[in-house]
Amino acid sequence: MDFKQRVDDLGARSRHASQHALTEEATKTSVILPLIKALGFDPFNLEEVVPEFIADVGIKKGEKIDFALKIAGKPAILVEAKPISMSLGSAQYSQLFRYFTTVEARLAILTNGREVWFFSDIDETNKMDKKPFFVFDLQNFDDRQVAELARFQKEGFDIEAILEAASNLKYVKAASAEISRQLANPDDDFVRFFGKHIYEGSLTKGAIELLRPAIQAALDDIVRNRIQERLNLTFGKDAPQIDGADKKPADAPAASEPVTTDDEMQAFMIVRAIASRVASVSRITMRDALSYCSIFVDDNNRKPICRLYFNAKNSKSVGIFAPQPDKSETKVQIDDLSDIYKFAEQIEATVKSYL
Repeated sequence: MDFKQRVDDLGARSRHASQHALTEEATKTSVILPLIKALGFDPFNLEEVVPEFIADVGIKKGEKIDFALKIAGKPAILVEAKPISMSLGSAQYSQLFRYFTTVEARLAILTNGREVWFFSDIDETNKMDKKPFFVFDLQNFDDRQVAELARFQKEGFDIEAILEAASNLKYVKAASAEISRQLANPDDDFVRFFGKHIYEGSLTKGAIELLRPAIQAALDDIVRNRIQERLNLTFGKDAPQIDGADKKPADAPAASEPVTTDDEMQAFMIVRAIASRVASVSRITMRDALSYCSIFVDDNNRKPICRLYFNAKNSKSVGIFAPQPDKSETKVQIDDLSDIYKFAEQIEATVKSYL
């Protein structure tokens, strides 16, 4: 039985225990000991698995950890068990936190037979971190998580490699959480960081509020397009299309295709920021062509806002459409992208006429 099969078996055991294991001992027998065995340790060999491992803490003598997993005669992993009916939290690992400083093991596991929390001393040597660097849910996992769990097997156990991976996991997780937060609601510092690269004027409070929806929309576009690129690479012409993403198939010919430039993208974000005063940013869309780049409401060519004529070498022009029913185009030359803000009232009026 390979490691993936062993983990699948643990998942089945955990689901069964959720219904039938009423105590901590029942959880240990039904799930936690099989977990230890799946990691390559022999639960019946006291040279490898020591139950009720004694760890003296300060003046307290005879303090016991549920299991100590040994490699080459030395404790490598401490395991604290809880009943599967108990949710894991800070109150549950305070005891494990105390033990960690008195034992040479640099890894600790807290588990209730469903979730397996892995701790180390990434932040401060010999002091267990307050948050796990890896959490494995035995009832809900994917192949990537199984590969991470495989690092903790006795065979090939490499504490330095594990700690390096632990550090990466910790900061990737933290970065992912921060990026998700900014995607949902970019804060002033985040907007200011990007704003100084795309906005010509002073980044006043008003300018930041103006740029915020544009930057948020750009982040949404990037995420959608990255997902679409992966789908295109996997499925080619048969790839499902994500609303708002670049619809070019992965194997589409490059020749004679429009190429969206940085200036066009920045101009689009400016128009989106202006339009966001009267409409949701998700309704403001861009469609590139060989001779110009069009910006619409609802990706509908019957609802044009403006056109960007940026392909000439020495000049840039913007075509501003009048509100419907007129919808006539007035083409004006601009010296700088920030000049688009001069037409904010016309753009707002046009967008409003389509709503």
